[in-house]
Amino acid sequence: MAAFADDSSELRVIAVSQGQWGDRIADNIARLGPASWTVHRWSAPRALPVVVDDPEDFLPPALPKVDLVLSLGETAGVAQLIPDIVKMTGAKSVIAPIDRNESLPAGLVAQLKRWLADLHVTVVFPKPFCSLTETTTNYPPIVEAYDDPFIRNFAQWFGRPQFRVMVDAERRISNVQVERDSACGCAQAVAHGLIGCPVEEAEYQAGMLHHHFPCLASMNQDADYGDTLMHISGRIVREAIQEQVQEHLEPTPYFRPMGRVEPEPP
Repeated sequence: MAAFADDSSELRVIAVSQGQWGDRIADNIARLGPASWTVHRWSAPRALPVVVDDPEDFLPPALPKVDLVLSLGETAGVAQLIPDIVKMTGAKSVIAPIDRNESLPAGLVAQLKRWLADLHVTVVFPKPFCSLTETTTNYPPIVEAYDDPFIRNFAQWFGRPQFRVMVDAERRISNVQVERDSACGCAQAVAHGLIGCPVEEAEYQAGMLHHHFPCLASMNQDADYGDTLMHISGRIVREAIQEQVQEHLEPTPYFRPMGRVEPEPP
């Protein structure tokens, strides 16, 4: 996994989860991240008010010192705790993915950018999480650039899926290496499921495998994309596979209509 990444670079992460979505991501990162990483976890309360007036009422007495906060809350209340978590942990960077707009509404995103800028902390909001690369977040038309060493270190291993696909003499997928996994582990499932697939069907099957993982992104319409975040996530996976198998596909045949005469060159 992540064959191009530097697995000797240390990174201290705290994954703040609130339920199945965050737990799956935290489990995958702890299991497949580099041995040089330290991954701490804290489970936020499941029930938080819409407006968190006093974060101390919901935070533990202490949290470990880390470089990066990974905010995986399922309600907006968790996102409101991020500035205080940053202060407690000394973190310099935050990844707050948006796989459900309900957990991080646009107004709260704007507030968090201001609050964390005052603390000199870099924050990114990849929407969906699997759009994160070492330099950008999101999918066209809303791609945003960033520059942060801790987020870049994380994104070498988890974010926008990257694969290395091998095709045998019978034009079937013989092996798929995951060079960057989805944070939730979906890329690993897609890679495993594509073994033996005819190369012509690989892109379609990648989309189906993604859909049945299941992806935890929202099926609600997103205003920025005019599509659901689940569909954007599936498109990201399909494009990653399509890029790998393109050279193995037969060119589309071109048929000249009967009686057509090509114009003479000028």
